[in-house]
Amino acid sequence: MSPVRVLVHGVLGRMGGEVAAAVCGDPELELVGGVDARAKDSVFRLPQGEFPLSAELAPLLEKTCPDVLVDFTRYDATLPAARLAARQKVNLVIGTTGLSPEDLRELEELCHKHGIGAVVAPNFSLGAVLLMYLAKIAARFFDWAEIIEAHHEGKLDAPSGTAMATARAMVESRGRSFSRVPTEKESLPGSRGAEFEGLTLHSVRLPGLMAHQEVILGAPGQTLTIRHDQISRKGYMPGVLQAIKRVVNLKGLVFGLEKILGL
Repeated sequence: MSPVRVLVHGVLGRMGGEVAAAVCGDPELELVGGVDARAKDSVFRLPQGEFPLSAELAPLLEKTCPDVLVDFTRYDATLPAARLAARQKVNLVIGTTGLSPEDLRELEELCHKHGIGAVVAPNFSLGAVLLMYLAKIAARFFDWAEIIEAHHEGKLDAPSGTAMATARAMVESRGRSFSRVPTEKESLPGSRGAEFEGLTLHSVRLPGLMAHQEVILGAPGQTLTIRHDQISRKGYMPGVLQAIKRVVNLKGLVFGLEKILGL
């Protein structure tokens, strides 16, 4: 079987670079090029060799004929890239966060219109996905819960896509909102965090952090804490590689790595 041909959108970014290197290290995959708005040269270099590079996606799609476009860019760049790739019958693996429900509906429509597959995941870390899975189970047994997510200072959105996906999954699992007593007086507005269906979310942004999430569930006389710490971007790569290999056999949109893992 021929290797799956992969084009990376956002290849000069930190996540894009990790994806390119991981693809090169997998014998079932072939890196055919990279796209990045900051590109100044026509090639980028990895230990495995030189690969085509462009600031424009359309000409590189024509030149490289990929099977899969992997996107780790910005929420405002993802949909334009997906539209171009879909027209060329290129499958999509998207890790960019901040996509709206309307964005996801458009991606689903693109998949059906052009007969392609897409995997969109708020988080490709196996540990983070397992945290979400365990939090869904625990949510059925606790009426109070809060989420603390912490990321590096350069993260653009808050709360994180993973935190919002966790919150939605927990509410869906229990079938009703969590309990939350409104604070009578906030000395500083917003000090209690954001609220979603009774679940409180807190966002931390600091240098030195990577990606961290803690779910704290409470009941009279006890608490349960589920925590995951991402300390390297390499930790996302096993999930990304699994998604690339699976998406070529999909038709339609799959949201969440847990569906790829069979959770």
